[in-house]
Amino acid sequence: MRGSSAGAGHVVVIGGGVAGLAAAHRSLDRGARVTLLEASDRIGGKLLPGEIAGVRVDFGAESMLARRPEAVGLAREVGLTDRLQPPATATASIWTRGALRPMPKGHVMGVPGTASALAGVLSEEGLRRIERDADLPRTEFGDDVAVGEYVAARLGREVVDRLVEPLLGGVYAGDAYRISMRSAVPQLFEAARAHASLTEAVREVQARAAAAQQTGPVFMGIEGGVGGLPLAVAASVRARGGEILTGTPVSELRRTPAAWRVVAGDRVLHADAVVVAVPAPAAAELLRAEAPAAATELAAVEYASMALVTLAYRRADTALPEGSGFLVPPVDGRTIKASTFASQKWSWIADQDPDVLVLRTSVGRYGETEILTHDDDHLVAVSRHDLREATGLTAEPVETRVTRWNDGLPQYPVGHHERVARIRAHVAGLPGLAVCGAAYDGVGIPACVASAYAAVDQLAGDPRGVEELTANPVQSLHGGAGE
Repeated sequence: MRGSSAGAGHVVVIGGGVAGLAAAHRSLDRGARVTLLEASDRIGGKLLPGEIAGVRVDFGAESMLARRPEAVGLAREVGLTDRLQPPATATASIWTRGALRPMPKGHVMGVPGTASALAGVLSEEGLRRIERDADLPRTEFGDDVAVGEYVAARLGREVVDRLVEPLLGGVYAGDAYRISMRSAVPQLFEAARAHASLTEAVREVQARAAAAQQTGPVFMGIEGGVGGLPLAVAASVRARGGEILTGTPVSELRRTPAAWRVVAGDRVLHADAVVVAVPAPAAAELLRAEAPAAATELAAVEYASMALVTLAYRRADTALPEGSGFLVPPVDGRTIKASTFASQKWSWIADQDPDVLVLRTSVGRYGETEILTHDDDHLVAVSRHDLREATGLTAEPVETRVTRWNDGLPQYPVGHHERVARIRAHVAGLPGLAVCGAAYDGVGIPACVASAYAAVDQLAGDPRGVEELTANPVQSLHGGAGE
């Protein structure tokens, strides 16, 4: 908030997802007067609490990375400390080559430090191919490279198809052969630039992680659902005098000599600063008049659609394998890409009703849109078919719910970091304007919160957060299975 907006100026936040709410919260911390405008009839974006068979669950994201401070810290600030819970189990499987197999350890987003780390998941030929990495000449890849392309060249396609692809697909619903290594797996990207051998680079990342001696759970949930986080942030914003308006789409954003003019329905607001915290296509429309170059870049950001199928069973009718669930490599030709055994993963779900067991599947990937044209009954049927094939589950669910996230996940192709830097450079030319959200520096909850904080801090004259995120995106890990 440059100039007068650094103190008690009026900040308008456009977008009521977790990034927009975090930006509103941070702006209040800096003494601003805040108005948040959300086009839909609810806040929370991809965080959606709900209920099935009388049990509270998440119908969107279900966990947040705890090894980053932003999301857990925000939860604590808004009074959720006592509700923070780690997963009851972090043991997951991968459904590949006809069987559920234990999820390997000793890898970085599916990329192993040694061939033996993937024993049991890869074929003998695939394991031998990994061992050739040490003898291959350095692979030059410049400023960026697709994860799948680079890993396949070093370790063989089987590593990508059987492990990297399902792990990255669980985060981005994307294609590993398109996803940017620099943006999606930044620590490995930097290590790979310093080593001729990819497995050696992985071992360096692992050694640095071990030296950091991070303790505690990798992921964290919230009793009652992660979907409760945006509700708690909104309550905190309102309690401190912030205004939150839902069902209020913004139709115009223009710069006047003294301020910003924001038109939302029949309201015209004048703001010292504006934070645009909406998905890239909506941001492109809002910025077209004042920042056309940024709008062009934002319009080029692609999104993937997916659906979550939540199923509730009588526990007495089920006999699931142990663990939190499983991932599914696309190469195996299955319809679902993952399943979470929610009642086994989260004790707060199981404790609500011991007689009910909840699980969910995810369907749909980037470029795989045909399956999502089918109705909800079909998505439930194909999910039940794959669950039966994977686990032997034949019981009839007592209730089902399909949640569709159309254009829900931004894609990070090769060159994404450069696009983000260009967008921010164009936006920085306009005083009192910033952008944040999942389209920039990471798709997980901590990344969205970090993006929001950096945007607000930049407006207050502190560019360090934006510079750090642009240089080092937040890696979004997969939260076990079915995230």
